[in-house]
Amino acid sequence: MKNKKLQGNVRDAAFSILWAVENKQAYSNLLLHQIIENYGIAAKNRGLLTEITYGTLQHQMTLDYYLEPYLKGEIEPWVKTLLRLSLYQIVYLDRIPAHAVVHEAVEIAKRRGHGGVASVVNGVLRSVQRNGVRSFNTISDPYEKISIETSHPIWMIRRWAEQFGLEKTREMALENNKTPLQTVRVNTARATVEEVIEMLESEEVEAVSSKLIPECLVITNGQPARTATFEKGFITIQDESSMFPAYALQVKPGMTVLDMCAAPGGKTTHIAEKMNNNGTLYALDLHQHKVKLIDENAVRLGHSVIETIVGDGKQSVDRFGEEKFDRILVDAPCSGLGVIKRKPDIKYTKKEEDFARLQEIQIELLDQAARSLKQEGILIYSTCTVDAVENRGTAERFLKEHPEMEKIQVALPASLGIKYTGFVQVFPQDYGSDGFFIAAFKKSKKTAPA
Repeated sequence: MKNKKLQGNVRDAAFSILWAVENKQAYSNLLLHQIIENYGIAAKNRGLLTEITYGTLQHQMTLDYYLEPYLKGEIEPWVKTLLRLSLYQIVYLDRIPAHAVVHEAVEIAKRRGHGGVASVVNGVLRSVQRNGVRSFNTISDPYEKISIETSHPIWMIRRWAEQFGLEKTREMALENNKTPLQTVRVNTARATVEEVIEMLESEEVEAVSSKLIPECLVITNGQPARTATFEKGFITIQDESSMFPAYALQVKPGMTVLDMCAAPGGKTTHIAEKMNNNGTLYALDLHQHKVKLIDENAVRLGHSVIETIVGDGKQSVDRFGEEKFDRILVDAPCSGLGVIKRKPDIKYTKKEEDFARLQEIQIELLDQAARSLKQEGILIYSTCTVDAVENRGTAERFLKEHPEMEKIQVALPASLGIKYTGFVQVFPQDYGSDGFFIAAFKKSKKTAPA
């Protein structure tokens, strides 16, 4: 393939992102900003670029299923990427005329390949236009049908079906292909929710109060990250469900708190606000460049209570000593299957064998947290996944291995309507937010000697 890009062209830019994801295991969310700059994509076209890039990724397996009857013989992988991108627009976007999509695809094929490739692309897309796409009803296996319909690997569908049942699995997989809500958290140390809504409105960003979290706003129009309201530290970009841990921690001003896997600092800064910026809050993370992000967030928001440290949570006892903290948050490394809506690449890069390895890391972090926690202290374990092994499985194993810890009710806003005690699993379809898990533990007696 010739690397002849079409400067300023949205579809060619989308193709570049998709090809890098496919070919170099790059992450679409990290590439998007870079490609916008490289291509000089106009502000008015950035929404379309995001939509067609993420949409093609979200529906990749479905698009391949639709394309299959029209592909005769072997085609080069980059041509298939171009066909997916074009077919996504024809099938899923009704505001772009099909003939315009076909024309653009042919131009990209000519520039990056040759006349023969352009002819194949034109022929396939025109055939789809004439004959339409095939139904899922010919697929008899229920797991395979959901897999193809929602574009999730079949092992993932089987695994979720075993854990949650087929109906819940299909609901979740369909939800994962929707556009995620854009939410921000109001820095309540600086302004009220009402004041921030007015500030955003003055900058042509529309926001409404969340029905779940008092300090959360749902953005209905505009780009909050490009506002002075953001730059001056009145808001933070954060998903609604990742605001739950700061509630569950039940922090008070003057406490000594550890956020063990803290970057990029959304939860850390929320905890600081709940502490009224009074006490000691250590934010620990393994990577220097990620810790820098926490520092930048803390400065922007005006939180002086946060002390950042580059280090491994699995060595917390050596660093801090035993029984030092009133509260500890372990927002552990996980498979990330709750954030597929935001990062569709995850569906195709995760492997089933990842789960056992991840649980070992989660348990190591929780072991250290249990030893570092004061008596009567509270430990919160959270993940942004929906997998039962990493969530309930890890939490139950931790309790079994730590008799000094007891499971307690997860303290969350009453508006969530979660009445039961114990572990809280939020699915993407529950509130339209990310999938999330929270378990709360209290240290009821002294840690046994190691």
